[in-house]
Amino acid sequence: MSRPVIGVTAYRHMIDDTFLAQICGERTPEAVAAVAGGLPLILPGMPDAASTGELVDLLDGLVLTGARPNVHPECYGEAETEAHGPFDRGRDGVTLPLIRAMTEAGKPVFGICRGIQEMNVAYGGTLHPEIRDLPGRMNHRMPKGEKDHGVIFAKRHRVHFREGGAFHRLLGITEAETNSLHGQAVWSPGGRIVLEGHADDGTVEAISIDGARAFALGVQWHAEYDAVQDPLNRALFEAFGADARAARDARSGRRGAA
Repeated sequence: MSRPVIGVTAYRHMIDDTFLAQICGERTPEAVAAVAGGLPLILPGMPDAASTGELVDLLDGLVLTGARPNVHPECYGEAETEAHGPFDRGRDGVTLPLIRAMTEAGKPVFGICRGIQEMNVAYGGTLHPEIRDLPGRMNHRMPKGEKDHGVIFAKRHRVHFREGGAFHRLLGITEAETNSLHGQAVWSPGGRIVLEGHADDGTVEAISIDGARAFALGVQWHAEYDAVQDPLNRALFEAFGADARAARDARSGRRGAA
């Protein structure tokens, strides 16, 4: 049987100040293929290229990747400032309705870094543009100017999972060590967003979508890094992949019955 089709979000990027491109880091589609067992399909942030309904019909799962641009603050009712940028309004236009539609269709959604933020905004939540500016918060950004991926993606802090929550039930643990490469973070949770994990400084690091019929989890760390070897990240991609296969089977069954 064919592998489940997994949408992996891209973002708009200017190459050499000349060419506009839709890009996606290699680690996420690699994790989708190697750990989740899916067929990765990179989705451009171009709302006019495909409708939300077309994408839901095509996909068996959705991974929302990290990205340089942030969700535009107008999407959660705030005015744009320099601290909020840069932006990618095209990606906002694709991901926010797609998150809701995939969840309602009972198909798995996995948000990573910007992805957890998109999930929160999709359900009416807000973001803080620079979490390190808050009293008592640590700097969650990567070391400035660093090029060594071993240093960039090093585990920097603990995440404490809600007792009895979605991550605790799935992973069997109440805390883990994770990497940290972000400026923004979830601030006020959206209507269906359950806060599942926090860093020592109180920053939201994990969420779930209440009432979702399939995997619907978001993490603030980069779970795609070393997803083959890292037990925490591997478990997340494996669970996501299992629900994507179930969605594929349901889709195949519907076609067979047609």
